[in-house]
Amino acid sequence: MRAITLISGGLDSILAARIIQEQGIDVLPLNFKIPFCQRRNKSAEANSAGALSKNSLGKDLRTVDLGAGFLELVVKPKHGFGSNMNPCIDCKIFMFRKARELLGPLEAQFIVTGEVLGQRPMSQHRQALEIIERESGLEGLLLRPLCAGLLPETLPEKEGWVERRRLFKFNGRGRSPQIGLAKEFNIADYPNPAGGCLLTDPQFSSRLKDLLSHQALNLENVELLKIGRHFRLSEQAKLIVGRNEEENKELEGLANSSDYLFMPDQDLAGPACLGRGEFNQGLIRLSSEIAGRYCDSSASGKARISYHKKGEGLSALEVSPADENTLKALRL
Repeated sequence: MRAITLISGGLDSILAARIIQEQGIDVLPLNFKIPFCQRRNKSAEANSAGALSKNSLGKDLRTVDLGAGFLELVVKPKHGFGSNMNPCIDCKIFMFRKARELLGPLEAQFIVTGEVLGQRPMSQHRQALEIIERESGLEGLLLRPLCAGLLPETLPEKEGWVERRRLFKFNGRGRSPQIGLAKEFNIADYPNPAGGCLLTDPQFSSRLKDLLSHQALNLENVELLKIGRHFRLSEQAKLIVGRNEEENKELEGLANSSDYLFMPDQDLAGPACLGRGEFNQGLIRLSSEIAGRYCDSSASGKARISYHKKGEGLSALEVSPADENTLKALRL
């Protein structure tokens, strides 16, 4: 008997998998990568879903990239948004449908998730759980081991594939039961349950709304939303300013042939900036002034900013840094 276990990278999904694994079921850990996941630095990778899954379940994690197909959810989700741009119910339906499609190819009989009744206000109340199960086409095949004792019996329980008495009745947002169970399973070094979905972040949601309003929603632009300071310069142009050396390098790497790159001359410390869209000389100067605002001060109080399109020669402007009111008016 085999089950696909959806692994988010948090503790709950690992616990759910272990509960089922302890009953002799072969678990296949599966992670869905969505365009709105947090970017991870190298230290965070040590606690990634893959590492946690391997250490706790003894199985390598399979990853499925949901890519551009996922972007449609944030345009007009059937079940609406949470407090920001998070279409949580539609997101789970989308992922669970993808998981259902894999049951046959992976020779699995049911799906396991780490959801807990009452833990999330939008997607984990009883009605939402029922909607998600029904609309994903997984009625009776979606087992939630952490709270299964509070929900109707699923097919795996009715058929005796798993014992209902060995499932749990966790409820609400408290973490004590999960932490206690983790100790029983000798699971340690798990991440805090802060969540990795950027759609719940107010600032990211504001930037995403700007993309939608300018008909610029695509995977390349979504990736840019995750880093830097963002400025809307015109209806057709944006500027992203790096906040540290790592982001400066990322912006240079994410630039395409039609983007402008702005950066201070070598004798002045400051950010790399990426300009995307339609730029005229006025917007090039404005971008240089914004870049200058984040440079170390020179003796003259001005900054010499070089700019170019990728693969083209350098030009430069000496500018006075933009004032705070200009930044405030343009910043997303």
